[in-house]
Amino acid sequence: MVRAGEAIAAPGASPARGAARRGIAGALLGVLLVVLYLLPGWVPYFYVFVATRILLMGLFAASFNLIFGYGGMLSFGHAAFFGAGAYASALALLHFGWPLVAVILAATLVAALLAWVIGAFCVRLDEVYFAMLTLAFGMMVYAIVHQWRSVTNGSDGIAGFPLGSFGLGLDLQLADPAVYYRVVLVVVVIAALLLYRIVRSPFGLLLAAVRQNGERVSFCGVDVRRHRLIAFVIAGAFAGLAGALFAPFNRVANPDMVHWTQSALPVLMTILGGAGHFLGPFFGAAIFVLLETWITTYTEHWMLFLGIVLAVLVIFFRRGIFGTILDRFSGER
Repeated sequence: MVRAGEAIAAPGASPARGAARRGIAGALLGVLLVVLYLLPGWVPYFYVFVATRILLMGLFAASFNLIFGYGGMLSFGHAAFFGAGAYASALALLHFGWPLVAVILAATLVAALLAWVIGAFCVRLDEVYFAMLTLAFGMMVYAIVHQWRSVTNGSDGIAGFPLGSFGLGLDLQLADPAVYYRVVLVVVVIAALLLYRIVRSPFGLLLAAVRQNGERVSFCGVDVRRHRLIAFVIAGAFAGLAGALFAPFNRVANPDMVHWTQSALPVLMTILGGAGHFLGPFFGAAIFVLLETWITTYTEHWMLFLGIVLAVLVIFFRRGIFGTILDRFSGER
């Protein structure tokens, strides 16, 4: 079984064979990125919108995977940081008209600060108590967003904000869906690389050790609570980054982005793709969004059929679709 943050070779596999597999995987990933970048020139704009949503939901789920798949912390309030980034982005664009680069940086910082405040309380607890406390804080954030009408405009949300320049001296027409999609693609790839460096760093390996046996790690002199809090803040920051890009894409920031049902999406996408596998959440996000898009074209009872399909997938792919495929590929002789 492949653990979070580990790469276990198949029995009898040679280092050369492992290097060849990694080379093939890297080449396939590179080809995929090139195809994604060229996608707007090949497909109608509808599929560009779908691809943009997949990328943003994938980043949202990947941020959750950091604390769940690698840190063993099940959060039911992760949408609070996604929504914080979305609202911060919408407010900055509406009142200040900042370039998009400045907006997403500010929104990411707001989400990280919120994660630090909430995480300082939540990381004191474990397992179901941690999950319930994150849910409670998520509901509190939703109540604030929904009722603070003078700032958030209540249930109507914030809309009508302009989408100006990108910044950094680049003249990009962000109102063009193809241009915005490519901006999202580049930002998500950079964010994914940063997340990958984190999970492969000594901090990420120590976080995985905490997930497996936090008590034993604490006996070695490691401040477990501090490491859990750092991971929680990092995950909140990346979730805020996804929200900061999602608000201009959706052209509105509304309370639904903060609701606890929104927190279920990264949980489902991560489990569907494969928790503890770095690319699992992106794979799960793609499956979820594509299934949702496809089923809604045929029936208004899409949630029923989507639930059935997802239940079957989870039952037969116990480690997620991507995780199961990767495990079987790694276990080949």
